[in-house]
Parts: sequence; structure tokens; C-alpha cells
Amino acid sequence: MNGLGLPVKLILTPGQASDVGQAKALIDGVPFEVGIADKGYDSQDVVKAIEDAGAEVVIPSRSNAKSPRDTGWSQYKNRNLVERFWSKAKQYRRVATRYDKKAQNFLAFVQLASIMILLQ
Repeated sequence: MNGLGLPVKLILTPGQASDVGQAKALIDGVPFEVGIADKGYDSQDVVKAIEDAGAEVVIPSRSNAKSPRDTGWSQYKNRNLVERFWSKAKQYRRVATRYDKKAQNFLAFVQLASIMILLQ
């Protein structure tokens, strides 16, 4: 998502796959200044990839972290833009229920829903 809460890149994964496994692919080739994510993305690889891109890391450390990182909570509040985008996307029934069995068809409709949100 960009600073306005609009999608920049979408990657479709199987339902059983973790989101953190696609984090590097999502940020690859996308210019950004701040990487904001929830605790699920708190891994050394993701943090290093964000730092290597020259961006600031705003990811809360997990509760069991040996050396917790400072989190910019004022910037972290902007993470709700992602949640609001998905709330808008799920207003489209085909996105919310995933009736499409083929991944390429579902991804195409998610992209179409994203375009509709961009046009609003």
C-alpha cells in the first residue's frame, strides 16, 4: 500500500501459506520510505530487506524477542490504511467469498476491485 492506502502490488498465495513468506517479493522493486507491518512480519529477513531498501522499519517486536526494537507508534497507526483497503475490497462479493476456483481468475477480480477502489 502507498501512503494513501492504495494498493501498489498484489501477490496471491495459497490459504495455508504465511504472509511473511511473500514480504520480500512485495517490497522488491517498490520505492518506499517506511515499512509498516504488524507483528506477524517481525522476522530478521524482512527487517533486513526493509533496511537494505533504505527505509525505516515500523514493525512491533514479538513479545518473546530477545532484543526488542523501538517502534514508531505514531507511524504504526497508519497501518490501518491496509485494513481499510481490504474492508473496501471485501465489499465486492467475489473477493470476500472467493467463489473463483482458479487462482488467476480470483487474482484478476481482486485487481479489478482494486481498480474500482482507486477510481473512487
